[in-house]
Amino acid sequence: MLTANDITIRDPYVLVHEGKYYMYGTRSHLTWKQPEDLSIQGFDCYISEDLINFSEPVEVFGRPDNFWSDRNFWAPEVHEYQGAFYLFATFIGPGRRRGTQVLKADNPLGLFVEHSQGPLTPADWECLDGTLYVSKAGTPYMVFCHEWVQIKYGTVCAVELSPDLSTAVGEPFELINASHPSWADGDGGKDRYVTDGPCFYRTKTGELIMFWSSLKNGEYVEAIAISSNGEIDGQWTTHDELLYDADGGHGMAFTGLDGELYFTLHAPNVNYNEHPVFMKLKDLGDRVRAV
Repeated sequence: MLTANDITIRDPYVLVHEGKYYMYGTRSHLTWKQPEDLSIQGFDCYISEDLINFSEPVEVFGRPDNFWSDRNFWAPEVHEYQGAFYLFATFIGPGRRRGTQVLKADNPLGLFVEHSQGPLTPADWECLDGTLYVSKAGTPYMVFCHEWVQIKYGTVCAVELSPDLSTAVGEPFELINASHPSWADGDGGKDRYVTDGPCFYRTKTGELIMFWSSLKNGEYVEAIAISSNGEIDGQWTTHDELLYDADGGHGMAFTGLDGELYFTLHAPNVNYNEHPVFMKLKDLGDRVRAV
């Protein structure tokens, strides 16, 4: 068995299903190696019953021989939706821009296979970190980041998906811009405004909160934004107070098997050294805070 400190991954994502925790993430220690290193080309899952002890990694997706991407296998998230499991993940390949594609399986361990025909993000945008959001009316959306590497002022955007999650419907629309929060400093004056890892949580009073990550003074942070109307198409305002400011981020909230609200992220944001971190959250109705 492993503990969280034994696991070196980025972008942890936890699916709670049938009495177990399934944790996915980017193979951190291999993230920046060259495309010819085939060991980067896949995703793993770690299984736990208590968020303390985890299984050895189980590969849930390995690159097929004819797969279009050969590097940057990033940020896997697995969502249970309409009786199946959908893996949203970021890829890039020769002659193609980085984007999020949807894979599918009939159980949390896969093996996952291609579901969408390539990325569902715009073909001429540099994008990453797509996640699934389903509105109160049942409409699915993919929320993703339009990368600062292309536009400097990184944004979080959303696009409606078809009911089967295989295609994008209509045009993307912007939720937030990384330069707008009061604490935004362009990564300590480096003039780059990062958006990473959006995810959603609806509070006990019905407010819709989005967690997202950025850089402040050279360190990774976890931020909170709230919708004005409790839905994806509201006006989004980023809180002045950060959820986490100790060089960790790209996290997500989930309700544990004990009924408690948890948040996981990777920290520190140092390649080869990051681990999944777990903390409890308190739902305050119009916001959440770490406890």
